[in-house]
Amino acid sequence: MTQHAMRKYHFLIAFFVLLLDRLAKLTIENTILLHDSISVIPGFFRLTHVENRGAAFGLFADSPSEWKIAVLVLFSLVALVIVSALLWKNSHAMTTTGVGLALILGGALGNLWDRLVSGHVVDFLLFYVGQYQWPAFNVADSAIVVGAGLLVFEILFTKAPAHEKVSGQ
Repeated sequence: MTQHAMRKYHFLIAFFVLLLDRLAKLTIENTILLHDSISVIPGFFRLTHVENRGAAFGLFADSPSEWKIAVLVLFSLVALVIVSALLWKNSHAMTTTGVGLALILGGALGNLWDRLVSGHVVDFLLFYVGQYQWPAFNVADSAIVVGAGLLVFEILFTKAPAHEKVSGQ
């Protein structure tokens, strides 16, 4: 397959993540009232409807700064440019790196969409055990974390090609 064809698949993955994220968030917004939740697995998992005005996992959500949204949008745009450039450069084959970058791109676009349109991100996946809970998150956040995990896996566990190895080893 050509480099152009692989790029198309990577950007289709990013588009699919964006589409799935938008559909999930719209479904939650239209079926669960704000701050309400539905128990899916009692004692472990709920669908909830919260608005995150901060960064990932609610970081900076309580910041009173009037510049918070602008800074988060700017950070997202810079990240999108960097990830898109890396994806464009590394899209010659379907690799773990390419899939990871595509997932990050789609997730970043999903959360950026929310911030630009409404000034907050809709989160709805809530995992908990007893009184301990992970901050609510969404499909876009999941794609970003999985994509980053794939990149870390690639860095830590993939052997360098033979031509990059030091001779004599």
